[in-house]
Amino acid sequence: MLYRYQQGKVQVNHNRFLGYTKDAEGNLIIDPEQAETVKRIYREYLEGSSMDKIAAGLEADGLLTGAGGKRWHTSTINKILQNEKYMGDALLQKTITTDFLTKTRIKNNGSAPQYYVENDHEAIIPKDIFLLVQEELVRRRGIKKDHNGRACSYTSNHIFSKMVICGNCEDFFRRIHWNNHGCKSIVWRCSSRLDRSRSTIPCTTRTVNEEELKSIVIRAINEVFASKKDYLKVLQNHIAQVVKESAAISEIEIDKHLLELQKELINKANNKEEYNSIAEEIFHYRELKQKTLTDGATRDDQVNRLKELYDFIKSQSTELTEFDESLVKRMVERIVVYDDKVCVEFKSGMTVEV
Repeated sequence: MLYRYQQGKVQVNHNRFLGYTKDAEGNLIIDPEQAETVKRIYREYLEGSSMDKIAAGLEADGLLTGAGGKRWHTSTINKILQNEKYMGDALLQKTITTDFLTKTRIKNNGSAPQYYVENDHEAIIPKDIFLLVQEELVRRRGIKKDHNGRACSYTSNHIFSKMVICGNCEDFFRRIHWNNHGCKSIVWRCSSRLDRSRSTIPCTTRTVNEEELKSIVIRAINEVFASKKDYLKVLQNHIAQVVKESAAISEIEIDKHLLELQKELINKANNKEEYNSIAEEIFHYRELKQKTLTDGATRDDQVNRLKELYDFIKSQSTELTEFDESLVKRMVERIVVYDDKVCVEFKSGMTVEV
Protein backbone atom coordinates (compact mmCIF):
# COMPACT_ATOMS: atom_id res chain seq x y z
CA MET A 1 0.00 0.00 0.00
CA LEU A 2 2.78 2.43 0.97
CA TYR A 3 4.64 1.70 -2.28
CA ARG A 4 1.48 2.48 -4.24
CA TYR A 5 1.16 5.85 -2.45
CA GLN A 6 4.81 6.65 -3.15
CA GLN A 7 4.25 5.90 -6.82
CA GLY A 8 1.34 8.36 -6.81
CA LYS A 9 -1.29 5.74 -7.60
CA VAL A 10 -4.72 7.03 -6.61
CA GLN A 11 -7.25 4.65 -5.07
CA VAL A 12 -10.76 6.15 -4.83
CA ASN A 13 -14.12 4.57 -4.04
CA HIS A 14 -15.85 6.07 -7.08
CA ASN A 15 -19.22 4.62 -6.02
CA ARG A 16 -19.51 7.39 -3.41
CA PHE A 17 -17.49 10.04 -5.24
CA LEU A 18 -19.85 12.54 -6.89
CA GLY A 19 -18.78 13.54 -10.39
CA TYR A 20 -16.50 10.62 -11.25
CA THR A 21 -16.60 6.97 -12.24
CA LYS A 22 -13.86 4.61 -13.50
CA ASP A 23 -12.97 3.25 -16.92
CA ALA A 24 -11.99 -0.36 -17.70
CA GLU A 25 -8.39 0.31 -16.59
CA GLY A 26 -9.50 1.71 -13.24
CA ASN A 27 -8.75 5.35 -14.07
CA LEU A 28 -10.96 8.15 -12.79
CA ILE A 29 -13.15 9.61 -15.54
CA ILE A 30 -15.85 12.27 -15.37
CA ASP A 31 -19.51 11.35 -15.05
CA PRO A 32 -21.03 14.24 -17.09
CA GLU A 33 -24.40 14.31 -15.33
CA GLN A 34 -22.95 14.23 -11.81
CA ALA A 35 -20.25 16.73 -12.82
CA GLU A 36 -22.98 19.30 -13.51
CA THR A 37 -24.08 18.98 -9.87
CA VAL A 38 -20.51 19.57 -8.68
CA LYS A 39 -20.18 22.64 -10.94
CA ARG A 40 -23.50 23.95 -9.64
CA ILE A 41 -22.31 23.65 -6.02
CA TYR A 42 -19.11 25.59 -6.75
CA ARG A 43 -20.92 28.20 -8.83
CA GLU A 44 -23.66 28.86 -6.27
CA TYR A 45 -21.15 29.07 -3.42
CA LEU A 46 -19.09 31.71 -5.26
CA GLU A 47 -22.30 33.58 -6.08
CA GLY A 48 -22.90 33.95 -2.34
CA SER A 49 -25.19 31.06 -1.41
CA SER A 50 -24.72 29.44 1.99
CA MET A 51 -24.11 25.68 2.25
CA ASP A 52 -27.58 25.30 3.79
CA LYS A 53 -29.17 27.07 0.84
CA ILE A 54 -27.21 25.00 -1.71
CA ALA A 55 -28.21 21.76 0.04
CA ALA A 56 -31.88 22.79 0.13
CA GLY A 57 -31.81 23.65 -3.58
CA LEU A 58 -30.26 20.30 -4.55
CA GLU A 59 -32.88 18.44 -2.51
CA ALA A 60 -35.70 20.50 -4.03
CA ASP A 61 -34.49 19.61 -7.54
CA GLY A 62 -34.23 15.90 -6.69
CA LEU A 63 -30.49 15.63 -7.29
CA LEU A 64 -28.69 12.72 -5.63
CA THR A 65 -25.51 12.68 -3.53
CA GLY A 66 -22.43 10.70 -4.52
CA ALA A 67 -23.77 7.79 -2.44
CA GLY A 68 -27.12 7.99 -4.23
CA GLY A 69 -28.96 9.57 -1.30
CA LYS A 70 -31.73 12.16 -1.58
CA ARG A 71 -30.73 14.05 1.60
CA TRP A 72 -28.00 16.67 1.35
CA HIS A 73 -26.09 17.82 4.45
CA THR A 74 -23.97 20.95 4.79
CA SER A 75 -21.06 18.68 5.76
CA THR A 76 -21.37 16.98 2.34
CA ILE A 77 -21.31 20.34 0.55
CA ASN A 78 -18.32 21.40 2.65
CA LYS A 79 -16.34 18.24 1.73
CA ILE A 80 -17.10 18.70 -1.98
CA LEU A 81 -15.93 22.33 -1.86
CA GLN A 82 -12.62 21.31 -0.25
CA ASN A 83 -11.84 18.15 -2.23
CA GLU A 84 -8.71 18.77 -4.33
CA LYS A 85 -9.66 15.88 -6.64
CA TYR A 86 -12.21 18.15 -8.33
CA MET A 87 -9.33 20.23 -9.74
CA GLY A 88 -7.55 17.09 -10.98
CA ASP A 89 -5.11 16.64 -8.07
CA ALA A 90 -5.03 14.02 -5.34
CA LEU A 91 -3.76 14.06 -1.76
CA LEU A 92 -3.02 10.43 -0.86
CA GLN A 93 -3.22 8.78 2.55
CA LYS A 94 -5.60 11.31 4.14
CA THR A 95 -6.68 8.51 6.46
CA ILE A 96 -4.76 5.52 7.84
CA THR A 97 -5.75 2.06 9.04
CA THR A 98 -5.25 1.61 12.79
CA ASP A 99 -6.64 -1.91 13.05
CA PHE A 100 -6.31 -4.22 10.04
CA LEU A 101 -8.70 -6.76 11.56
CA THR A 102 -11.61 -4.35 12.04
CA LYS A 103 -10.49 -2.11 9.11
CA THR A 104 -10.72 0.89 11.43
CA ARG A 105 -9.46 4.08 9.75
CA ILE A 106 -8.72 7.47 11.30
CA LYS A 107 -7.69 10.88 9.96
CA ASN A 108 -3.95 11.09 9.24
CA ASN A 109 -2.73 13.96 11.41
CA GLY A 110 0.93 13.50 10.56
CA SER A 111 1.52 10.00 11.93
CA ALA A 112 2.11 8.74 8.37
CA PRO A 113 3.48 10.45 5.23
CA GLN A 114 1.06 11.97 2.72
CA TYR A 115 1.68 12.24 -1.02
CA TYR A 116 0.31 14.96 -3.29
CA VAL A 117 -0.18 14.11 -6.97
CA GLU A 118 -0.83 17.01 -9.36
CA ASN A 119 -2.84 16.62 -12.59
CA ASP A 120 -3.66 13.02 -11.78
CA HIS A 121 -6.96 12.99 -13.66
CA GLU A 122 -9.32 15.23 -15.63
CA ALA A 123 -10.60 18.17 -13.57
CA ILE A 124 -14.25 19.11 -13.17
CA ILE A 125 -13.43 22.47 -11.58
CA PRO A 126 -10.65 24.72 -13.00
CA LYS A 127 -7.84 25.31 -10.51
CA ASP A 128 -8.36 29.07 -10.36
CA ILE A 129 -12.04 28.54 -9.44
CA PHE A 130 -11.14 25.88 -6.85
CA LEU A 131 -8.62 28.24 -5.24
CA LEU A 132 -11.13 31.09 -5.18
CA VAL A 133 -13.56 28.82 -3.34
CA GLN A 134 -10.86 28.02 -0.76
CA GLU A 135 -10.41 31.77 -0.24
CA GLU A 136 -14.16 32.25 0.15
CA LEU A 137 -14.30 29.39 2.68
CA VAL A 138 -11.64 31.15 4.75
CA ARG A 139 -13.41 34.52 4.38
CA ARG A 140 -16.74 33.13 5.59
CA ARG A 141 -15.11 31.41 8.53
CA GLY A 142 -13.74 34.84 9.43
CA ILE A 143 -17.21 36.41 9.59
CA LYS A 144 -18.75 33.63 11.66
CA LYS A 145 -17.73 35.51 14.79
CA ASP A 146 -18.77 38.98 15.81
CA HIS A 147 -16.39 41.59 17.23
CA ASN A 148 -16.69 39.98 20.68
CA GLY A 149 -15.75 36.55 19.32
CA ARG A 150 -19.25 35.08 19.55
CA ALA A 151 -20.45 32.72 16.86
CA CYS A 152 -22.92 34.04 14.29
CA SER A 153 -24.01 32.01 11.30
CA TYR A 154 -23.35 33.03 7.71
CA THR A 155 -26.51 33.73 5.77
CA SER A 156 -27.06 34.67 2.14
CA ASN A 157 -30.80 35.38 2.29
CA HIS A 158 -30.47 39.12 1.64
CA ILE A 159 -28.09 41.51 -0.10
CA PHE A 160 -27.49 43.40 3.18
CA SER A 161 -26.67 40.26 5.20
CA LYS A 162 -23.26 40.68 6.89
CA MET A 163 -22.90 44.00 5.05
CA VAL A 164 -24.63 46.35 7.52
CA ILE A 165 -22.55 47.00 10.65
CA CYS A 166 -23.24 48.94 13.84
CA GLY A 167 -21.06 52.04 14.14
CA ASN A 168 -21.40 51.91 17.92
CA CYS A 169 -20.52 48.31 18.89
CA GLU A 170 -19.39 46.93 15.47
CA ASP A 171 -21.88 44.06 15.62
CA PHE A 172 -23.83 43.00 12.51
CA PHE A 173 -27.32 44.32 11.82
CA ARG A 174 -30.10 41.77 11.41
CA ARG A 175 -33.21 41.92 9.24
CA ILE A 176 -36.47 41.70 11.19
CA HIS A 177 -40.19 42.03 10.37
CA TRP A 178 -42.01 44.60 12.46
CA ASN A 179 -45.74 44.75 13.11
CA ASN A 180 -46.35 47.99 14.97
CA HIS A 181 -50.08 48.30 15.74
CA GLY A 182 -50.99 46.62 12.47
CA CYS A 183 -48.41 48.59 10.46
CA LYS A 184 -46.03 46.04 8.94
CA SER A 185 -42.50 46.92 7.87
CA ILE A 186 -39.02 45.41 7.45
CA VAL A 187 -36.22 46.99 9.44
CA TRP A 188 -32.54 46.38 10.22
CA ARG A 189 -31.39 46.48 13.84
CA CYS A 190 -28.12 45.83 15.68
CA SER A 191 -27.84 42.20 16.85
CA SER A 192 -26.76 43.40 20.30
CA ARG A 193 -30.11 45.16 20.73
CA LEU A 194 -32.03 42.08 19.66
CA ASP A 195 -30.06 39.69 21.86
CA ARG A 196 -29.08 41.29 25.17
CA SER A 197 -26.84 38.31 26.01
CA ARG A 198 -24.46 39.39 23.25
CA SER A 199 -23.31 42.44 25.20
CA THR A 200 -23.06 43.52 28.84
CA ILE A 201 -23.96 47.09 27.81
CA PRO A 202 -27.07 47.18 25.56
CA CYS A 203 -26.47 48.90 22.22
CA THR A 204 -28.61 51.96 21.50
CA THR A 205 -27.82 52.49 17.81
CA ARG A 206 -30.96 53.37 15.87
CA THR A 207 -33.06 50.95 13.86
CA VAL A 208 -33.12 51.57 10.10
CA ASN A 209 -36.07 50.88 7.81
CA GLU A 210 -35.05 48.68 4.86
CA GLU A 211 -36.47 51.10 2.28
CA GLU A 212 -34.54 53.94 3.92
CA LEU A 213 -31.38 51.83 3.80
CA LYS A 214 -31.87 51.18 0.08
CA SER A 215 -32.47 54.89 -0.50
CA ILE A 216 -29.24 55.74 1.35
CA VAL A 217 -27.24 53.33 -0.81
CA ILE A 218 -28.77 54.79 -3.99
CA ARG A 219 -27.79 58.30 -2.85
CA ALA A 220 -24.24 57.17 -2.07
CA ILE A 221 -23.84 55.50 -5.46
CA ASN A 222 -25.19 58.60 -7.20
CA GLU A 223 -22.64 60.72 -5.32
CA VAL A 224 -19.97 58.43 -6.75
CA PHE A 225 -21.42 58.88 -10.25
CA ALA A 226 -21.49 62.66 -9.72
CA SER A 227 -17.80 62.71 -8.72
CA LYS A 228 -16.83 60.09 -11.26
CA LYS A 229 -13.39 61.56 -11.95
CA ASP A 230 -12.28 61.35 -8.31
CA TYR A 231 -13.76 57.88 -7.86
CA LEU A 232 -12.05 56.53 -10.97
CA LYS A 233 -8.72 57.93 -9.79
CA VAL A 234 -9.08 56.16 -6.42
CA LEU A 235 -10.15 52.96 -8.18
CA GLN A 236 -7.19 53.17 -10.58
CA ASN A 237 -4.78 53.54 -7.65
CA HIS A 238 -6.42 50.56 -5.95
CA ILE A 239 -5.96 48.42 -9.08
CA ALA A 240 -2.31 49.49 -9.35
CA GLN A 241 -1.72 48.58 -5.68
CA VAL A 242 -3.23 45.10 -6.11
CA VAL A 243 -1.18 44.48 -9.27
CA LYS A 244 1.97 45.63 -7.48
CA GLU A 245 1.52 43.07 -4.71
CA SER A 246 3.30 39.85 -5.60
CA ALA A 247 4.34 36.66 -3.88
CA ALA A 248 7.74 36.59 -2.18
CA ILE A 249 8.68 33.53 -4.24
CA SER A 250 7.39 32.59 -7.70
CA GLU A 251 5.68 29.34 -8.63
CA ILE A 252 8.52 28.56 -11.08
CA GLU A 253 11.12 28.94 -8.33
CA ILE A 254 9.10 26.70 -6.01
CA ASP A 255 8.78 24.00 -8.71
CA LYS A 256 12.51 24.16 -9.38
CA HIS A 257 13.31 23.78 -5.68
CA LEU A 258 10.80 20.95 -5.29
CA LEU A 259 12.42 19.03 -8.16
CA GLU A 260 15.84 19.36 -6.53
CA LEU A 261 14.47 18.21 -3.18
CA GLN A 262 12.72 15.22 -4.72
CA LYS A 263 15.98 14.10 -6.39
CA GLU A 264 17.79 14.54 -3.09
CA LEU A 265 15.07 12.56 -1.30
CA ILE A 266 15.75 9.52 -3.49
CA ASN A 267 19.48 9.70 -2.68
CA LYS A 268 18.76 9.84 1.08
CA ALA A 269 16.36 6.88 1.13
CA ASN A 270 18.68 4.87 3.40
CA ASN A 271 19.19 7.69 5.90
CA LYS A 272 15.94 7.96 7.84
CA GLU A 273 16.79 11.19 9.66
CA GLU A 274 17.89 13.09 6.54
CA TYR A 275 15.05 11.53 4.52
CA ASN A 276 12.45 12.82 7.01
CA SER A 277 14.07 16.27 7.09
CA ILE A 278 13.93 16.60 3.28
CA ALA A 279 10.37 15.24 3.23
CA GLU A 280 9.30 17.93 5.71
CA GLU A 281 10.92 20.59 3.52
CA ILE A 282 9.05 19.23 0.48
CA PHE A 283 5.72 19.47 2.35
CA HIS A 284 6.61 23.03 3.35
CA TYR A 285 7.26 24.06 -0.26
CA ARG A 286 4.08 22.33 -1.45
CA GLU A 287 2.10 24.34 1.10
CA LEU A 288 3.94 27.46 -0.05
CA LYS A 289 3.09 26.67 -3.67
CA GLN A 290 -0.59 26.17 -2.78
CA LYS A 291 -0.61 29.53 -0.99
CA THR A 292 1.14 31.20 -3.95
CA LEU A 293 -1.44 29.79 -6.36
CA THR A 294 -4.30 30.84 -4.08
CA ASP A 295 -2.92 34.36 -3.57
CA GLY A 296 -2.29 34.75 -7.30
CA ALA A 297 -5.78 33.58 -8.27
CA THR A 298 -7.29 35.88 -5.66
CA ARG A 299 -5.31 38.88 -6.92
CA ASP A 300 -6.20 38.14 -10.55
CA ASP A 301 -9.88 37.86 -9.65
CA GLN A 302 -9.73 41.08 -7.60
CA VAL A 303 -8.03 42.98 -10.43
CA ASN A 304 -10.58 41.70 -12.96
CA ARG A 305 -13.51 42.73 -10.74
CA LEU A 306 -12.00 46.17 -10.13
CA LYS A 307 -11.37 46.67 -13.85
CA GLU A 308 -14.95 45.67 -14.66
CA LEU A 309 -16.15 48.16 -12.05
CA TYR A 310 -13.87 50.85 -13.49
CA ASP A 311 -15.24 50.30 -17.01
CA PHE A 312 -18.82 50.31 -15.72
CA ILE A 313 -18.45 53.57 -13.75
CA LYS A 314 -16.64 55.20 -16.66
CA SER A 315 -19.51 54.40 -19.03
CA GLN A 316 -22.25 55.39 -16.57
CA SER A 317 -23.98 58.61 -17.67
CA THR A 318 -27.27 58.60 -15.74
CA GLU A 319 -28.27 58.59 -12.09
CA LEU A 320 -29.45 55.43 -10.38
CA THR A 321 -33.22 55.68 -9.80
CA GLU A 322 -33.96 52.20 -8.45
CA PHE A 323 -32.15 49.88 -6.05
CA ASP A 324 -29.95 47.55 -8.13
CA GLU A 325 -28.90 44.49 -6.10
CA SER A 326 -26.26 43.28 -8.58
CA LEU A 327 -24.69 46.76 -8.74
CA VAL A 328 -24.59 47.01 -4.94
CA LYS A 329 -22.84 43.62 -4.77
CA ARG A 330 -20.23 44.86 -7.23
CA MET A 331 -19.65 48.25 -5.66
CA VAL A 332 -20.36 48.23 -1.92
CA GLU A 333 -18.04 46.65 0.66
CA ARG A 334 -20.05 47.48 3.79
CA ILE A 335 -22.52 49.94 5.33
CA VAL A 336 -21.83 51.37 8.79
CA VAL A 337 -24.83 52.79 10.68
CA TYR A 338 -24.36 55.57 13.27
CA ASP A 339 -27.04 57.57 15.11
CA ASP A 340 -26.49 60.67 12.98
CA LYS A 341 -25.18 59.27 9.69
CA VAL A 342 -24.61 56.20 7.53
CA CYS A 343 -21.22 55.53 5.91
CA VAL A 344 -21.26 53.55 2.69
CA GLU A 345 -17.81 52.03 2.09
CA PHE A 346 -17.04 51.08 -1.51
CA LYS A 347 -14.74 48.33 -2.77
CA SER A 348 -12.57 50.98 -4.38
CA GLY A 349 -11.59 52.22 -0.93
CA MET A 350 -13.80 55.33 -1.09
CA THR A 351 -16.38 56.14 1.64
CA VAL A 352 -19.51 58.29 1.21
CA GLU A 353 -21.34 59.69 4.25
CA VAL A 354 -25.11 60.11 3.97
